[in-house]
Amino acid sequence: MLSDLEKKIIALLQGDIPVTKRPFKVLAEKIGITENQFLEVLNGLNDRGMIRRFGATIKHQKSGFKANAMVAWKVDEGQVEATGKIMAGFDEITHCYRRNPAPGWDYNLYTMVHAQDEDACYAIVKKIAKAVDQDEYTLLFSKKELKKTSMKYFED
Repeated sequence: MLSDLEKKIIALLQGDIPVTKRPFKVLAEKIGITENQFLEVLNGLNDRGMIRRFGATIKHQKSGFKANAMVAWKVDEGQVEATGKIMAGFDEITHCYRRNPAPGWDYNLYTMVHAQDEDACYAIVKKIAKAVDQDEYTLLFSKKELKKTSMKYFED
């Protein structure tokens, strides 16, 4: 069970976190509590496994990255874990997932690459492919962003 205060804090964290030296102080003030109270509740939620991580979404287009590609890789199942760890270690990789292959689509490992242009994406993927000794992959370039939102568990 979550208390009303915990729900309020989770609702605040679903939105944008203020870009300031003390973002939790700003959020705490919105619901009339101290920064320390906010952090105590947040730490309690973390200790209970209710909140496991914080993520940030950067608008890559505004950061100078004009191209992004999901790379679908065909990796031997016995090598997925090790290969994925190596791939995830590359700064150019922002996401790395193992998924089940589908009929007619044998790819089981997926990475996301952002770069200045499509040629740069290809160059990055070639470098990664060489590092993990994989040559079966395909790049799926984004053409248009249709939706990008975070999960909402509680309303403000």
